[in-house]
Amino acid sequence: MVTDDLFPFFVTRVLPNALWLLGVGFLVVNLRLLARFIRFWRLRSTALLTWPRPRSRSYGISLAFGLVFGVLVFVKIVMQQRPATDAFGEMMMFIYYAYAFPLSLKIDPGFYDDGIWSNSGFVPYRHVGGLSWREGKALTLVLIHRVRRMARHLDVPQEHYGEVRRLLRDKIAAHDIHFTGKGFDLGSDEREMV
Repeated sequence: MVTDDLFPFFVTRVLPNALWLLGVGFLVVNLRLLARFIRFWRLRSTALLTWPRPRSRSYGISLAFGLVFGVLVFVKIVMQQRPATDAFGEMMMFIYYAYAFPLSLKIDPGFYDDGIWSNSGFVPYRHVGGLSWREGKALTLVLIHRVRRMARHLDVPQEHYGEVRRLLRDKIAAHDIHFTGKGFDLGSDEREMV
């Protein structure tokens, strides 16, 4: 019967290759998160105004996944005595869920000497071509990239709103953030845009 032949093929050929490919994807993500954390580690002493990142609702689930993948790696390598390459995919997922993702939550968003750490990464002041505020459940500063067609978001706690506006005005006055040349230049003071 066809289904009887298909199951062993799936288990012996397709599943290990799929786990290996997933491992490659998670390796790339792990390296990117590690590079982001190293950049934060170097910048943290230059913090001007930061706040702790709120812990996501999926934090506990992430740690549970890390535990599950850690057990799978232990079973494959220690108990089954298989080579580490057989557990590559599970190892990369273990590293992501148990270490890389929780480590990325330690990066404090906010303002540093050279730029702004947004919700999704660091934006140097010289790359900021526009600013906008969006109000919803939280106050969000929208950072518009000077060259690329993209925007980054920074959730700003209500208690830091005044400090953020003042800091942005100071950075614009010092020409760290400069809007002239983008769109219409009507001769107004750029600090009023904040």
